[in-house]
Amino acid sequence: MREAMAGSGMGVGAALPLGYLIARSRLAAAALQPYVAASQAVPAVAVAPLLTLWLGYGLLPIAVLCALLVFFPVLVNTVLGLRTLDADVLNAARVDGVGGWGLLWHIELPLALPSILAGVRGGLTLSVTGAVVGEFVVGGEGLGQLLSVQRGEADTIGLFSTLVMLALLAAVLYGVVRVAERLVERYVQR
Repeated sequence: MREAMAGSGMGVGAALPLGYLIARSRLAAAALQPYVAASQAVPAVAVAPLLTLWLGYGLLPIAVLCALLVFFPVLVNTVLGLRTLDADVLNAARVDGVGGWGLLWHIELPLALPSILAGVRGGLTLSVTGAVVGEFVVGGEGLGQLLSVQRGEADTIGLFSTLVMLALLAAVLYGVVRVAERLVERYVQR
């Protein structure tokens, strides 16, 4: 969970500002979107050994791998949420004198938040996969390492139990973000 949470924080932290930039700048979208799309063609299993070479062993390379998996769904949903905002609402806010940061904080972010949180929800569940793949390649002390040991010992019951636990963890993360979504929706509606 440590690796998944650290990677989720990094992935969300990078995807939100980049998503805003891509949604608001045609030049940035044209320059960055092909590379972002191409990055999704590279399997995580292929990237993990490179991260180990560049970053060493431990928490950091696994967290970066998780961040790479979290990044894309958060970025795509952020761009989608911001691009589909009602232009009339944005223009009315501008006419009322709302500037850049005020527009972002009081209009764009609350209206795009359901889409952004949907990306976070999907990204968090993928971070569990990233942690497992990272522990397969890098090693560690988590469920990914346990799966590796169980696979080597042909422990079918252990493998199945660990996979059920991973599915439960992903479901809990999904549920936590869903609860946060509902709380934010109630807050925004007030």
